[in-house]
Amino acid sequence: MTLELTDSNFQEMIVQSDKPAVVDFWAEWCGPCRMITPIVKELSQEYDGRVVIGKVDVDNNPGISATYGIRNIPTLLFFKNGVVVDKQVGVVPKGALVQKIEALLK
Repeated sequence: MTLELTDSNFQEMIVQSDKPAVVDFWAEWCGPCRMITPIVKELSQEYDGRVVIGKVDVDNNPGISATYGIRNIPTLLFFKNGVVVDKQVGVVPKGALVQKIEALLK
């Protein structure tokens, strides 16, 4: 399941999580964001229980977006032990994201 992340729950849900995490920074008006959303949803189902996958609406959560220096969307950040270990800006095929997630699990 894809979590809805906000400025108020991000620390608890992602940074303090004992599982690796993938966070999709997006906005309603962003065309490429709508293209990657179905892929992110699929991944959240496939990795359910092993990886935390969530979305941050940058328009409604400027604090966390600024904290991580999000300038372009969609941007996906990959967290391990509460620290960003990888980043993907823009739309890519599902396989590219699977590779990055599998690297988190090692």
